[in-house]
Amino acid sequence: MKWNGLLLLTLMLLASSCQNDDSTDPADCNLAIPTTKAPQSEVTALKQYIDTNKINATADERGFYYTIHSPGTGAKPTLCSDVTVDYTGTLTNGSTFETASDVSFNLSRLILGWQQGIPLISPGGSITLYLPPSLAYGPQAQQGIPANSILIFKIDLISID
Repeated sequence: MKWNGLLLLTLMLLASSCQNDDSTDPADCNLAIPTTKAPQSEVTALKQYIDTNKINATADERGFYYTIHSPGTGAKPTLCSDVTVDYTGTLTNGSTFETASDVSFNLSRLILGWQQGIPLISPGGSITLYLPPSLAYGPQAQQGIPANSILIFKIDLISID
């Protein structure tokens, strides 16, 4: 009888551990920030833009550059986080292709450059990301963005939701 009870308990534990959990609880998330690196040709072109325009920016080993204007305070977002931001996106010719205020996104659903760059700051922080094409939209033209464009995003992280 004891063996039947132990077997039943073991089967119940096994069955419950195999259930699909669709929970969106960030504590249950195990996604890691992507380590995708831009090709050297794109990094070289981006560095030339940074140097030519005398921009004080930090190079990230993954191939983008960034300037932290304010680090913010508190915990930094993870790839599983929903973030609320204000942002402006511009091309290297200075034209703005998009601007938005108080918009929320799940970080895992954004372009690689945002997934890699936004976790560098905390809520209340502000960063400018200089992204090579492969960490932005790559060869895919978007409305107002030519294919293979270097993109510049000024992002204010309002909150982690």
